[in-house]
Amino acid sequence: MKNKAMKTRLNKEVMSFIHSRLSLQLASIDAEGQPYASYAPFAIGDDCLYVLLSDIALHAINLQLNQSASVLIIEDEDSAGELFARVRVNYAVRAEHLEPDSPQWHKAMDNLSSRFGERPRKLGAYADFKMFRLVPEGGRFVKGFGKAYTLAGESLAGEDVSHLRDGHKPRTAA
Repeated sequence: MKNKAMKTRLNKEVMSFIHSRLSLQLASIDAEGQPYASYAPFAIGDDCLYVLLSDIALHAINLQLNQSASVLIIEDEDSAGELFARVRVNYAVRAEHLEPDSPQWHKAMDNLSSRFGERPRKLGAYADFKMFRLVPEGGRFVKGFGKAYTLAGESLAGEDVSHLRDGHKPRTAA
């Protein structure tokens, strides 16, 4: 994005929006290469998202088999001004399993607990719960019709932000 002030403003908008949401939609890939959609509460880390998932849930199994996933964080339907253009951010992510009791695991747990109280710590005490760090590998921020931006790089706010200018085109008569 050419205008540095606009890029900074959009970076802040992306981060403000992410902070306003408590759960994300997660698309993982199973052993047969099929997509699987789910959701999880999340915390925000240093340019990453943290999720605590049980091995009983398919998404945890999938992320251990295939680190590639997609995340969608989206405005609630009930508060959306336009249902066909809800505010949202999506990322292609690389899922990294954090070893229990490692410094990274404790940092992730601290972030989850600061958002959700003691519940994550209680769940994390069970052996089937795994902590994942979701590292963005690019994404898209949509604020409405004609307000879509690519987010390049391994940053939640986007190391480089560019406006998608192609827009919608009218259908031509056959």
